[in-house]
Amino acid sequence: MRDKINSRVELYNGTAMPWLGLGTWQIPDGKEAEDAVRFALETGYRSIDTAAVYGNERGVGNGIKQSGIPREEIFITSKVWNSDQGFESTLKAYEHSLNLLGTDYLDLYLIHWPVKGKYVETWKALEKLYNEGRVKAIGVSNFHIHHLEDILRETETVPMVNQVEFHPYLQQTELRKFCKEHLIRFEAWSPLMQGHFKNIPVIKSIAGKYGKTEAQIILRWDLQNEVITIPKSVHRERIEENSRIFDFELSEDDMNEINALNLDKRFGPDPDNFNF
Repeated sequence: MRDKINSRVELYNGTAMPWLGLGTWQIPDGKEAEDAVRFALETGYRSIDTAAVYGNERGVGNGIKQSGIPREEIFITSKVWNSDQGFESTLKAYEHSLNLLGTDYLDLYLIHWPVKGKYVETWKALEKLYNEGRVKAIGVSNFHIHHLEDILRETETVPMVNQVEFHPYLQQTELRKFCKEHLIRFEAWSPLMQGHFKNIPVIKSIAGKYGKTEAQIILRWDLQNEVITIPKSVHRERIEENSRIFDFELSEDDMNEINALNLDKRFGPDPDNFNF
């Protein structure tokens, strides 16, 4: 059911992950991260997404503590950064993330980018953490089909999630189909196109029809496409606005209109061509 803010989807291993979460990319560590996380949790969010490279895991952890909400009610995702990839270094990176977050487990741990020659070995470290019960679910981020095929061919555990750039201009139809066939849940980063979603005539028109904002229309479109979504904001009013997507449903015609906007256009790097 995707009808309330804390609605969850079951990953193939039985772990329940919220459909909506707060993304924390580019949120500075310290008070800004703490406040954003606290605002989100007070609003009803129960999923917080961070990463080692964001440099804000300590602030995210502090915000969670300040909320007073029991740890077991909150779904925390973090990611191993590229320079930490490899078997032993990934295990160390995981411990470091736990320490900064002030928790003894993660709900989801992801490989942040498919570093050539490293991501299979890195995945084996995630498998070890998962098999030891140190993390509830493991997955990847920014993996194309051929990266996923390497994991499926060379390791024993299918990723539970693939978090990628996804929005009306980049719909990744083939990748979504592949993930669905292999029970890998699809998750969107930058669902609001890094701010480029404004003034798209089709979305503006649909927003007017439903009395919703353009951002709310896009986030609802994500949900109806069975895509987990993690919009980022530091502003309480925007965090609240982004959560008000569970009280309406887009018609099939409106979904199709947004589906027709795909341009295969990225605002972030291509996972086959990055140098960090």
